Amino acid sequence: MPNFDTGHLFLTFLAPIKAGTTTDLTGQVMSHEQALRITLGLLPTALQSPATIRIGENSPFARSLQTHLCRFVVIEDTIYNGRDPKDALVMSLRGQDPIHPQAVDRLNSAYLLFAADIDAVMEEGAPLPATLDEKQQGRVRDAWAKRLWDRMEPELRAVYDNCVGFDSVRTGDDFARYLKRCQVDTTMPFHDYWTSPPKLSPLPVKPLAAIAIVPLAATVLAFLAQLLGYMTPHAGWVALVGLAVSVAVLVGVYRYIVARGQNPMPPADHGDLPSVLKSLYLQQHFADFVVDRQGADADTLHAAFGDFLATHKPGDTMQPTQTPGVISARHGTS
Repeated sequence: MPNFDTGHLFLTFLAPIKAGTTTDLTGQVMSHEQALRITLGLLPTALQSPATIRIGENSPFARSLQTHLCRFVVIEDTIYNGRDPKDALVMSLRGQDPIHPQAVDRLNSAYLLFAADIDAVMEEGAPLPATLDEKQQGRVRDAWAKRLWDRMEPELRAVYDNCVGFDSVRTGDDFARYLKRCQVDTTMPFHDYWTSPPKLSPLPVKPLAAIAIVPLAATVLAFLAQLLGYMTPHAGWVALVGLAVSVAVLVGVYRYIVARGQNPMPPADHGDLPSVLKSLYLQQHFADFVVDRQGADADTLHAAFGDFLATHKPGDTMQPTQTPGVISARHGTS
């Protein structure tokens, strides 16, 4: 299913960039595309390297406990891969000039691509759903967009002010409607939180094979009977009817298999963002606990582990936990 898989929404938005020029705070005139590139270049990424940790400015998307990954990309135009190869002799026989340039696909403007992988939930920390219809997906997308607007309106406005149709956006509801207009289907999502093989229901191969083979076998037997002179004149009709039924059954089996293949994968255990952050948090603090308690006697270790459980609350995914956008719990804990 496009956009939804493994309990996540994989969102892709394409917004056309304005033509013409704009003026920055210093009065310098530049194109909207250049202004957008500068704005994106100044957005903090995340506290994921020594340099960014020293700067101390986290990504504004780290204010979301629903957004796993996201990316902005400026698309200037389509890529020209060269001329389509053609046989010069054939072209000459058809009266075509091989020197004449072929048509090249072009975009009508530059576009801003915004891609995001989010938990498909209405509230942060809610369990991941196994299925969502299109209307439910739309409600989740809109709720996420409104929440994002509430938490990083200045950054979003600085980016999208350079895009067509954004001038009327004033509220979170407006921003959600704007993203809906810009959305295109994501047909190839990628998920990497599996800690064990997903629980998939296998295809019923034997029943499907039986359903397909029975009418086909009847058709073959009827044709053989017709050729050998048995069951005349009914064998021919039986063969034709059997052939029609066989074709219908094979088409039905094919469509069934394709439909099964389009079903979303089930959510991974602990694949929501709060659980991922909590796992990272516990992994680091438990490693410190093990190192610090080397050589402790049983009673001391038992008491210390009780304190560990009371302090770090492994069953609570929301707190205490690692802050989004940081590489270590030591640099951000909530």
